[in-house]
Amino acid sequence: MDLDKSMIGIASEPYVAQIDPERVMKFAQAIGDDNPLYSDETYAADTAYQGITVPPTFLISLGSSAKFPLELDFRRMLHGEQEFIYHHPVRMGDTLDCTMKVTDVYDREGKSGTMQFLVLDTEMKKEDGTLAAVARNTIIYRPAPKEVRQL
Repeated sequence: MDLDKSMIGIASEPYVAQIDPERVMKFAQAIGDDNPLYSDETYAADTAYQGITVPPTFLISLGSSAKFPLELDFRRMLHGEQEFIYHHPVRMGDTLDCTMKVTDVYDREGKSGTMQFLVLDTEMKKEDGTLAAVARNTIIYRPAPKEVRQL
């Protein structure tokens, strides 16, 4: 399956992500970030965030729950870019309502031919409906391998 502009707007089923303090702490340890903003309430209260928040890249760990209606060939996919757009701090104990959606499809010429790009935005809303963040993932979708004819 190749990508085309008609895919823009296709969305996953909504799913819920719970921000679990233990999972956040393990994530911070795994990336080697011991910033007290993720663990020390007294310290975090005196920051612009006014409380403990998650590491900026933590949201990547929440995307695996999406049931996405596109059947993509994972062998053709490369991770191209990841971006996190925060509208409000994400805090321990938050429950986020998430939906992943195709927001762009485009082509670029590369050394080995035309490469396709798929942009997926995962909107993450707090329980009151406020948009907390968007996790944007750009996937490079490589050309399908040419079939080798056997004699």
